[in-house]
Amino acid sequence: MAHRIMVVDDASFMRELIKDALQGGGFEIIGEAEDGAGAVLKYQALKPDLVTMDIVMNKNMGIDAIKEIISKDPDAKVLVISALGNQGIIIDAIKAGAMGFIIKPFKNEILLEEVKRVLGE
Repeated sequence: MAHRIMVVDDASFMRELIKDALQGGGFEIIGEAEDGAGAVLKYQALKPDLVTMDIVMNKNMGIDAIKEIISKDPDAKVLVISALGNQGIIIDAIKAGAMGFIIKPFKNEILLEEVKRVLGE
């Protein structure tokens, strides 16, 4: 059975790139959200195996969404995919509960390797 993934990014074209890469790697996309608030609600409803999370989004930032998801499900697996790659942002994301960090633009192979690592494959 394919791992179930939810994709969170405020840019629809980026969600499509991420979904295409993950589906090409055999993963199932079960949902998507365009902001952190939507991500928290959909996470609770869908219970994905992994969430890809952008950091800078409209309405609710990714760091806040990560904290909220982890507070509700300490076993949640979150992989950050962000254009912001400075050390402070990466540290904030990891402290919030993210299990990995990829900087945009990314190579599909790197994304798939990191998703597998976070999932324990």
